[in-house]
Amino acid sequence: MSNDKPDIEPLSRMQVLIAMGVTAVLLLIVAKVWLRFDSVVILPVQWSPQELLLGAGIGLGITAASSVVYRLWPAYRRSADFYLTLVLKPLVFPDLIWLGLLPGLSEELLFRGVMLPAIGLNVTGLILSSICFGVLHLSGNNQWSYVVWATAVGLVFGYSALATGNLLVPIVAHILTNFISSLIWKLKEPQTT
Repeated sequence: MSNDKPDIEPLSRMQVLIAMGVTAVLLLIVAKVWLRFDSVVILPVQWSPQELLLGAGIGLGITAASSVVYRLWPAYRRSADFYLTLVLKPLVFPDLIWLGLLPGLSEELLFRGVMLPAIGLNVTGLILSSICFGVLHLSGNNQWSYVVWATAVGLVFGYSALATGNLLVPIVAHILTNFISSLIWKLKEPQTT
């Protein structure tokens, strides 16, 4: 029987916040460099109540689906517990706003805003950008079920971008998914500080 928990030391609150900030900046730099050297037309962000509501609905749907998958798939549950303990345990409730915003903005800009149009606004672009998004969430050798889930979520985010032509939809969905999922996890976990 293999040990599903990678040997990673617990992180401090400051380490998690710095890692989130650095990762967001690096993803934004990659997006900017990509745009500089490729003639990609980035997907637009167009504000409308309908698009905001659609993004919110998708975010709530992904959160609900994650809860079901968590209950039904033991490998995903172990992966999610490891990842969420590593990232969320040291954070306090106001930090969850940053956990929603930073990845929601930077990851969507890179994966759905730049990568998807660069590869192609088609099934190939959708699949390849979603796989890259999933692999970004790999935190250890035994965490592949989390990568599979993140890839599936990337497909939903990508499809919402393709269907609407509006980057706002996956941004809102991503921010809400991260924020609500992390809030639920924090409320369920016993707090030890």
